[in-house]
Amino acid sequence: MERSPENLQEVFDRAFAGIDRTLSGFAPPMAPREVGAVTSVSTGIATVSGLPGAGSEELLRFPGGVSGIAFNVDEEEIGVVLLGEYGHLQAGDEVERTGRVMDVAVGDALLGRVIDPLGRPVDGLGPIACEERLPIERPAAPIMERAPVTVPLQTGLKVVDALIPIGRGQRELILGDRQTGKTAIALDTILNQKGQDVLCVYCAIGQRASAVAKAVAVLREKGALEYTVVVVSEGNDPPGLAYIAPYAATSIAEHFMEKGRDVLIVYDDLTQHARAYRELSLLLRRPPGREAFPGDIFYIHSRLLERATRLRPERGGGSLTALPIIETEAQNISAYIPTNLISITDGQIYLSPSLFELGLLPAVDVGKSVSRVGGKAQRAAYRDVAGDLKLAYAQFEELETFARFGARLDEATQTSIAHGKRIRACLKQAESSPVPVAAQIAVLAALTAGFFDPVPMEHMPDAEKAVQDASKSIPAEILSRFETAGKLDNADRKAILDMADRSLLPFRSGPAGPPQPETPAPLVTPAAAPLKAKAAA
Repeated sequence: MERSPENLQEVFDRAFAGIDRTLSGFAPPMAPREVGAVTSVSTGIATVSGLPGAGSEELLRFPGGVSGIAFNVDEEEIGVVLLGEYGHLQAGDEVERTGRVMDVAVGDALLGRVIDPLGRPVDGLGPIACEERLPIERPAAPIMERAPVTVPLQTGLKVVDALIPIGRGQRELILGDRQTGKTAIALDTILNQKGQDVLCVYCAIGQRASAVAKAVAVLREKGALEYTVVVVSEGNDPPGLAYIAPYAATSIAEHFMEKGRDVLIVYDDLTQHARAYRELSLLLRRPPGREAFPGDIFYIHSRLLERATRLRPERGGGSLTALPIIETEAQNISAYIPTNLISITDGQIYLSPSLFELGLLPAVDVGKSVSRVGGKAQRAAYRDVAGDLKLAYAQFEELETFARFGARLDEATQTSIAHGKRIRACLKQAESSPVPVAAQIAVLAALTAGFFDPVPMEHMPDAEKAVQDASKSIPAEILSRFETAGKLDNADRKAILDMADRSLLPFRSGPAGPPQPETPAPLVTPAAAPLKAKAAA
């Protein structure tokens, strides 16, 4: 049926009346939006004007999804550290405030994944579903919420666990020249946490992509990636990402610590972190100080490492153990950054290039290494069997240096040198082969009792392996007592020594026989040669 013009007019009138009622009831939300403009862009930084309400450390949003952190908040402009590829940015681009600080996703979904400091996956395994986020900059736990460091963190390295023990909640610095095995020690420590109920975070700062890929491959091959989070900032990334990487990794670790878990975090390495921060500071025209580092370089590292602690049981009893790595130049541990980190941390493991060149791996210089927590974070069984080992080893190193002059040595000195050589042989260890607690205690007990002294030096690796294999037969009740705070009783000690003695018997009665005392040839100068010939006549 066709409608008349009058009917169509009524339909239109009703429709327009409904639209008018809808529009009159609609109130669009009006929210102020503070927008500024880029005035200049440099390497890794930008200066922004027109954001009078922006605060320090606030996250700013640039075109193309690039974020930045407000660093210098001046009266006229803001110096911003860029966190991403900034090649497309140019003067005049809009900049918007976010009203929040930089944060990172945290949670169990990160375990086994490789991410960048912004929380984005870089392992090609798809997105990560995390429900919680934490700011990368967080205040450290108050002193009243901290507990003493008394529980050991086993590294699986005999030289560290016996002589430089590390506790859960401690900060132990690893330093040495390049290519001396610093990363290897940290990775071995991560590998040894398998089955120890310790989660790990490995933070690579400014590393080569090949080095990071090798570390991830080792962790994956040994089954350690399943309890590890890898945070990666590569060398070709903007310096802003290298700067925030350790803080983001620490927030991820703190999430687990506050859930009552024990966490180990490795910063590899803070030398690159300090250099990235120096680059940003100089570009932002902050005044340089010693070695051109800014004046607050000590503060940025201290506020980072102060977050490593052990919490009281009321706070969950979790712990965060930090292993920062520092690279020295020409063995100069008194340079600016190494001395800063030595004063912040609770001890250091120093790796010597000369020991590395001699093949004494891990190349730990026992004389320059120290743990300021010490025996308080060491199992009583270790203190029983390795109490005098560090002193004996230090005496051996002095005597060995003295013997190089060709002086005549008495029998006691020769015995000390022979014993020290066997200590050094037992402390050698291959990479990626952590030694369990029972095997370490068996080897150290046999070493302290002098059972290795009659073994020829060329048979020492096989003899030590025999003791380690024999330690697998230690009864379960003795193994359980290794974990307690009590000392080894005489029966346990006798059982371990008898086991070690039986395993070493074939090496002591081998074809080479017991070693003879080594008497260095006396030093004969040309002037003394005629006198010796006359005396012989």
